Parts: sequence; structure tokens; C-alpha cells
Amino acid sequence: MSQPCWSGAAGYRRSLDRAGRTISAVLLAFALLAMACRADGARGGAKNPEVDTEDLFGFVEGSSIGGAGETELESDAIIRAGRSTGSFADTAAQFRYKYTLLRNFRITAAATFAYYDIAGVTDMDDRRAAAVQSLSFDARFRLLDHDRSPFGLTVSIEPHWGFADETTGGRISHFGWEGELLMDRELLPNRLFGALNLHYDTDRTVARDSGVEQQPTLGIGMALAYQVMPAVWMGGEMRYFRSYEGAGLEIFTGQALYAGPTVYVKLGEKSELSAAVSFQAWGGAVSIPGALDLTNFERYQAKLRFGYFF
Repeated sequence: MSQPCWSGAAGYRRSLDRAGRTISAVLLAFALLAMACRADGARGGAKNPEVDTEDLFGFVEGSSIGGAGETELESDAIIRAGRSTGSFADTAAQFRYKYTLLRNFRITAAATFAYYDIAGVTDMDDRRAAAVQSLSFDARFRLLDHDRSPFGLTVSIEPHWGFADETTGGRISHFGWEGELLMDRELLPNRLFGALNLHYDTDRTVARDSGVEQQPTLGIGMALAYQVMPAVWMGGEMRYFRSYEGAGLEIFTGQALYAGPTVYVKLGEKSELSAAVSFQAWGGAVSIPGALDLTNFERYQAKLRFGYFF
């Protein structure tokens, strides 16, 4: 049975409160990670390992794919909160296995599990439940290495199969793919890196109640990361997205611009932590005019990530 709907104002305040607590927790993680790395650096000296830019920036990614034969286990949690009505929060935990087959080619297998907390949101059923969200496979081809070229350039192609809608949590039969062009450049030697991402994804979803839908998204992201102390990088990123409906880019439905801080901490030689928070700073939906698009996108996004190499 559906949960009772909240009033618009009360539900929106509840969503903002939850998002505020999430953001506070992530910002606290920033401080804790930096302090942990400062202590680790004091024990290990000032050694500065080679920079792996893939997760240096947050949601925006760098072109690094690791060395040939390198294996990584990675887990991250992406938290999204805030819609135009009601209360909305979605936490997706993804677990990845990465293996670099060749110097310029890597494969990744991933499974995503999600928890949905939705009440009183327009066009969404109330839901408080966990679900297996999707399975995916990613292939990355590094075309240019930033250590040997003026900039790094990697192509990522990721098909995925979904079992629960990533926004509503409803049961679906879903297939899609995501393509990205990942670029980065060392702006100050061993101190400042910049990155640029170009993004396209398209999904074909068969839902029980709404039939077949396709919703492509275009995006671009830019980020900077600066090394504030040995093995600790802090910076910021901006990401812009446009959403559509139809098999191609046929019907424009909305746009959103996200901005926020990032932190990356290298913990010794085999593990790393990173975190990012993004706020929707500007946008607009075709269906509901306003300064933000809270119909197709969320107000807040946060990401926590841990990686271990062996």
C-alpha cells in the first residue's frame, strides 16, 4: 500500500533536511580524509606517487586506466535528493571489478544496488525499498597518455541492463549504453590537473504501466584538482546535462547545471578514497517553468568512493 502523501511544502522541507544531512556528512568526510592522509604522509615521508587521474575529480573522470595487469576493486555510493514536490532520496551502491588487459585497454564489470525513499513526488509511486538496480560492463580505450602526450584522452563505452528504474525504483526491463570521451591535462607539474568529459547515454525501458520509453541525455563536465598536501587533492567541478525523449534527440525535456567541491586522498600505494558534492545551480524543465529542473534531475548529488589495487 502506498505511503500517505506529504503536503508539497512539508515534503520539500523534509527532502531538503535529508539532503542537508547528507551534504554535511560528505563535507565531514572531506575533513576526516584529509586528516587521515596527513597522518599517513607524516609516517611515510614526502614521497609523491605517480598521479592516477581517473578518480581525481569526483563525478568528472580522468583518462587514466591503470597499468597493464593491474586489478582494482572499487565501491561507491551515489546519493541523490530533492525533487519539485514531495520527498525524494535515492542511494545507489555500485561494486566494480576492473582489470587492465593491455597498457591502453581496460575492462570493468559492475553491479548496482539501490535504496529508494520516495513519498508524495508527482508522477512517482511512494516507495521505501531496496532493489538490484542494474548490471553493467565497461570497456575503456586510452588513445593518448597524459604522461607522454600534451593531454590524456580515453574513450569509454558501457552497456548496462536494468531491473529497477534508477529514479522511481519501479520494476522494468531496461537496456542502454553510455559513451564518454574523457580528457585531462597536467596544468602545473605534479600540482594541478584539469579534466573535460563529453557524455551521451540512451536507454530503452519497458515498464509495466507505461510501455516502451527512450530517454537520451547529453552532458559535458569540467573539473580542476589541486594537490594541497602530499597525496591530498581538492578541487571543484561543473557538469551540464540536457534530457530528451525519443529514439534520438527528438524532444527536449529539460536541462541542469551542477557545481560543487571534490576531494581525493591516496592512502598508501594500494588504496584511495574520494568524495564529491554537487548542487543544481541552474536549469529548467519544459513541463514546469522555473529556475531549476527538478522534474528530470535532482537538486543534490553526492558521491563517496573507495578503491583498492592489487
